[in-house]
Amino acid sequence: MDTHRTQAQRIDLVGKIGSMALIRREDQDIDYNIFSRLGAELKPGMIWVTSGATEIGRLDYIKRCGEELHGELEQDKADYAAQGQMILMQNYRQFIPPEYSVRQILVEHWHFNDPEKREHLRDMFLRAGSQKAIPIVNYNDPLSDEENRKMELAARRREGVEVHECVDNDETAAVIANLVHAKTLVLMTSTEGIYRDPTDPDTLVRDVTGRNPEELERKVRELQEHCRGASRQGANGARAKLEYALESARRGTTVIIGHARHRLSDLTEGRVACTRIGLE
Repeated sequence: MDTHRTQAQRIDLVGKIGSMALIRREDQDIDYNIFSRLGAELKPGMIWVTSGATEIGRLDYIKRCGEELHGELEQDKADYAAQGQMILMQNYRQFIPPEYSVRQILVEHWHFNDPEKREHLRDMFLRAGSQKAIPIVNYNDPLSDEENRKMELAARRREGVEVHECVDNDETAAVIANLVHAKTLVLMTSTEGIYRDPTDPDTLVRDVTGRNPEELERKVRELQEHCRGASRQGANGARAKLEYALESARRGTTVIIGHARHRLSDLTEGRVACTRIGLE
């Protein structure tokens, strides 16, 4: 029997939450209700990808120093992320039930582009469920250098090999879902899902399905034409979410894009409005 395949079937869900979904914008503070709601539902057999370190670190710095950093943008982001990582993990540990272990896994693009590193990550994710542990994954922003990353990725593209950048945690979540053959991929964001007209809430697209991967791709491509904008500087928005979701959906994973104010179980069980993408 293929042991890896048997274990991989135990990964029920890979989920991701965006930075701004973890913030009360009106108060410029952490939304502890989101952490509490998530923590109550996360359990072994799930892998959780979280953004938020940079924004939470920025807010914490402002509280302590009374102003923002004024250096180079990429350096400021790295410094904020280093400050925010601890606070981010502290909140997950606080609200996840104490009988479960919580494991922080900081990844960079080369972990997924190198076959040995990718297999190492895969085995770690699969072990966690049987060990009553929940992996909490984030991109390692404090140690990420954009110029070096772009050069490395360009070199790999010239070699004609598959390349993952994974700076956007939507891509990180999708790549992990593909790696472990997850049944469901949930992308939590600050909207109810994908809209044909982002200014009209009545145009929410509830289902994008296809009888085969080719039909599904055609429908996703058509929907991408209606997408524009992003929730924050540096984010890629709905178009990119659909791009990452498509690859997972083509492989048989059901992808759900929905608002972070909803319970995870309400999204997965279809009790609230969201966008679902998958094969029929």
